[in-house]
Amino acid sequence: MKLLSIVLSFRNEEKNIPLIVHSIVTNMKKVENWNYEIIFVNDASDDNSEVEILKLQKFFNIKLINMSRNFGISACVIAGFRYSKGDALIYMDTDMQDPPEIIPDLIKKYESGFEVVHTRRVERLGEPIAKLRLTKFAYKIINYLSDIKLPIESGDFKLISKKAVEHILKMNEKDPYIRGLSVWVGFNQSFYDYVRQPRAIGKSKFNFFSKNPYLEFLRAITSFSSKPLYFGVFIGIITILISLILIFYSFIIKLFNMSVTGIPSVLIAISFFSGIILIKLGIISLYLKRIFDQTKNRPEYIIKDIKENKDGD
Repeated sequence: MKLLSIVLSFRNEEKNIPLIVHSIVTNMKKVENWNYEIIFVNDASDDNSEVEILKLQKFFNIKLINMSRNFGISACVIAGFRYSKGDALIYMDTDMQDPPEIIPDLIKKYESGFEVVHTRRVERLGEPIAKLRLTKFAYKIINYLSDIKLPIESGDFKLISKKAVEHILKMNEKDPYIRGLSVWVGFNQSFYDYVRQPRAIGKSKFNFFSKNPYLEFLRAITSFSSKPLYFGVFIGIITILISLILIFYSFIIKLFNMSVTGIPSVLIAISFFSGIILIKLGIISLYLKRIFDQTKNRPEYIIKDIKENKDGD
């Protein structure tokens, strides 16, 4: 009998938790020769999510990991990875947008020899068009710059074998980009297409004006690409050519006693080159931050406590 670990990172999902647990339990009954464990990683929720989980824990095999504070999705998912015991692992959102109904199909993919199974959203119901376009554009930029090719429309809903999970954990990266690491580890990989449902209860936590989507974008680029660092070399060559043209232009003016350009042209030139320098420094700073975070060697998270009921079915 094999074991499937289902990792759910969440923050303030008290109304969705009973729905997803009952859905997982119902769909796991369709799978033969597999047991399961549900691992909830609580990112310092301030609602009644923990109370709901403890109620369900009396009846089902549920492990609850409570963080000491809000550490973010990546840290919580990695914590779930470390405390999983399964032969394979699925991690997914708790808001019911990722349907547990396809878990049996993901297991079939694993049984047919695939170590990593990415789910791919062919349609995303109930989500703003602006968000969908922005996400697709961001993936294209990441794929253009990075050394790996991330599957477009594939988010935080995957099946990963125990072998692949162990290799991801061995990397011990600070602020890991798990979507990228799941591709980078290699092994036999496959895809499963599905329609993403609207959020069951509550409002989406995605916000165009919050820092999280943009930090995730920068994390993806700086984790898997050094190409932005070459941006400075490319721009440096261009600015040298522009400078040579300006020098030649100044020489012509001096030679033929033509009127000298005024203050606006000087300010434009200073602003242009200053902007280039600041962009380059900003890019370097992003990479230095990742190096700094890695060398500090702080833990990705701190666990307040772990609650489990080993007698759960």
